[in-house]
Amino acid sequence: MSTSPSSAMQSGTRTQVTIRRAAPQDAEACGRICYEAFSAISKHHNFPPDFPTVGATVGILSSVFSHPGFFCMVAEENGKLVGSNCMDERDSIFGIGPITIDPQTQNRSAGRELMRAALDRATEKNAPGVRLVQAAFHNRSLSLYAKLGFLAREPLSCMQGPPIGKIPQGYTVRPATALDLEACSVLCERVHGHRRTGQFKDAIEQATAAVAERRGRICSYASQLAFFGHAVAESNEDLQAMISAAPAFDGPGILVPTRNAGLFRWCLENGLRVVQPMTLMTIGLYNEPAGAYLPSILY
Repeated sequence: MSTSPSSAMQSGTRTQVTIRRAAPQDAEACGRICYEAFSAISKHHNFPPDFPTVGATVGILSSVFSHPGFFCMVAEENGKLVGSNCMDERDSIFGIGPITIDPQTQNRSAGRELMRAALDRATEKNAPGVRLVQAAFHNRSLSLYAKLGFLAREPLSCMQGPPIGKIPQGYTVRPATALDLEACSVLCERVHGHRRTGQFKDAIEQATAAVAERRGRICSYASQLAFFGHAVAESNEDLQAMISAAPAFDGPGILVPTRNAGLFRWCLENGLRVVQPMTLMTIGLYNEPAGAYLPSILY
C-alpha cells in the first residue's frame, strides 16, 4: 500500500511525506518512536506514560505489524521513518491505534497523512464505522480527529488500582472457551449493535478472556481487564462481577465510561483511582450502548 507523497514547508525546508504498508522489520524503529512520542506528551502534561519501556512498544508493534487482522502503515519523511499507524480490521467496526509521530517531526503533516490513509482504507473495505480513543489532554490529536470527521461520543476515565477480589454472590467467573464465542458475540451485538468476534477469538486463544455467569447463563464477558481489552455486560452489576474477579488491571488500567455514574462511583469506592481522562471518538455507525461496557484503547 502506498499513497502519493505530500509536501510541507518547515523552517524554509520542503519535506516530503510518503505513506506505505508497514513491514515486520519496521517494528523496532517504530516502537522507539511510539515510546518516545507517548512519553513526551504524557510528561508534558504530567501524566504517567502509557507504555513502560521501549521494549513494550516494540513488542506491541511487532505483534500487530505481523497480524493479518491489522492494517499497519508507516510514514517516511525524505526517506526516514517518522511514525506509524495501525487499524484493527478483525471485525465490522475498525479501530485505529496506536498512531505516533516522532516528537522531532511533529506538525509536519505526517500524522494527518497516516490518518487519511487509514480512513481511505476503511472506505475501500466498506467498513460501516471507524473508532479510536484519544488522550483527552492531547489538544492536537483531538483537533485533528475532529477535523477529519470524528465525533466525540464518550468521556472515559482510565482507572487503575489493586485487585478487588470480591466476586458478588450468585456469580461465577471463569476463563472463556471457544464454546462461549457465539453467546458473547450475541451479547455484544445486543449491547452495541455490532460484534467483536475476531477480537474475542484472539483473546480466547491468548488465554486472557473471561466470562461471568449468573444462573448458569453468560451475562458478561471480557477479552481482558486491561488497557487493550474490552468488556460487555447486560448490567452494571454483571460488569462489576467481572471487574471484581480480575487478578490485575494490565497496562495503565481499564477504561470506564465516566457518564456511567454508578459504575464509575463503584470503581472509586473499591480502590481504583483515575489515571487520566480519555475520549471515545467515532465515524460512521454508532449506537448508544444498551448495557454496561468497557472499551479498549482501540474502542
